[in-house]
Amino acid sequence: MEALQRAVRGYLDHLAVERGLARNTLLAYRRDLGRYVEFLTTRGIDGLERVGERDVGDFLAGLRAGDEEHPPLAASSAARAVVAVRGLHRFAVRDGRAGSDPAREVRPPTPARRLPKALPLSDVERLLDAAGPAPDAVDTGTDTPRALRDRALLELLYGTGARISEAVGLAVDDVQAADDERDTVTLTGKGDRARLVPVGSYARRALEAYLVRARPALATAGRGTPALFLNARGGRLSRQGAWGILGAAAERAGLAGRVSPHTLRHSFATHLLDGGADVRVVQELLGHASVATTQIYTLVTAERLREAYTLAHPRAL
Repeated sequence: MEALQRAVRGYLDHLAVERGLARNTLLAYRRDLGRYVEFLTTRGIDGLERVGERDVGDFLAGLRAGDEEHPPLAASSAARAVVAVRGLHRFAVRDGRAGSDPAREVRPPTPARRLPKALPLSDVERLLDAAGPAPDAVDTGTDTPRALRDRALLELLYGTGARISEAVGLAVDDVQAADDERDTVTLTGKGDRARLVPVGSYARRALEAYLVRARPALATAGRGTPALFLNARGGRLSRQGAWGILGAAAERAGLAGRVSPHTLRHSFATHLLDGGADVRVVQELLGHASVATTQIYTLVTAERLREAYTLAHPRAL
């Protein structure tokens, strides 16, 4: 097992240093490959040079079927695991740890195409209102530092299409000002790729209200941090904390079960395309490396067109 574990560590170090994979991707690969090492060990295989194509195929079948220790994986999760295993074997051949690649002909399962779930604008507005008061609302005693922070966070997520991890990773200096307005934000996405995204007027006002009226109060509990969004202890707000804010707002808005961490990002992209934005512009705003990833959102709008046609045209049915 030690030789297998050394090979996995070498491969993960390669992905982290030379390929620059995101931390969450590396963690997922580590879990997948740890399960692969366990599988090979139960077969008495102690080195990658002894793995055969049948072993890799049986591992894939086990992922989908599950066993006493592991529940069955969805096609998307099994596909990711097979990609990790194939990458490990390719790396082992290049690194001289094995003479052949038994995973070369093994193909991951094709995940079912699922359209992103976007909220209608009215539901987005309910969600944002449930997070906290609007920055220009009359003070009714509800504009606490946390409420102003929560409203600013969700306004930023919907106004920029940022991933939650990108939003909580922001520093105050990542929000740039022009003509006394904070109108752009620098988001750092997967692979540490940075992109500059405009910030709309609603998110700008919410951010200004948070920075002026809330962040200083939250910061007094901490030791000083450049993070934009702070928790109650004055430290950087975590992803889990941000998910909790989103979930609580969704419950108050009557949207529980319909909102996930990516919902506002999906809504951002879908509403832009519905409004006539070019798919390549949306690609840049979302930080997708390939336009093919963005084009799935065009299927959402096409589905809406078909629905409208079916309901409105006298000879559609």
